[in-house]
Amino acid sequence: QVQLVESGGGLVQAGGSLRLSCAASGSIFSINLMGWYRQAPGKQREVVARISSGGSANYADSVKGRFTISRDNAKNTVYLQMNNLKPEDTAVYYCNFFDMRSQSDYWGQGTQVTVSS
Repeated sequence: QVQLVESGGGLVQAGGSLRLSCAASGSIFSINLMGWYRQAPGKQREVVARISSGGSANYADSVKGRFTISRDNAKNTVYLQMNNLKPEDTAVYYCNFFDMRSQSDYWGQGTQVTVSS
């Protein structure tokens, strides 16, 4: 079992920045994927960014050039640096952990990000 604890959400004006953190604990297999998803009111959950244990990352087109995902494997923590935030970034952001050995998905509780115009 893997537990995920998220932090860093909040309210910010358009053009501002936030940094989200997600710390994983429990039975951590070293080969895994971690990522961030978001869900806005009335919309489906969508992937924002993902990063492998080897450090390769990918991003949704809507956030490329503005968001950066990173991880600290020693701390089992993934980060999402969000710059030049836009009102359309407003959503609940969820941390995700995928265990490659067990093929199991784990989710954080979500953290609210609100961007005002």
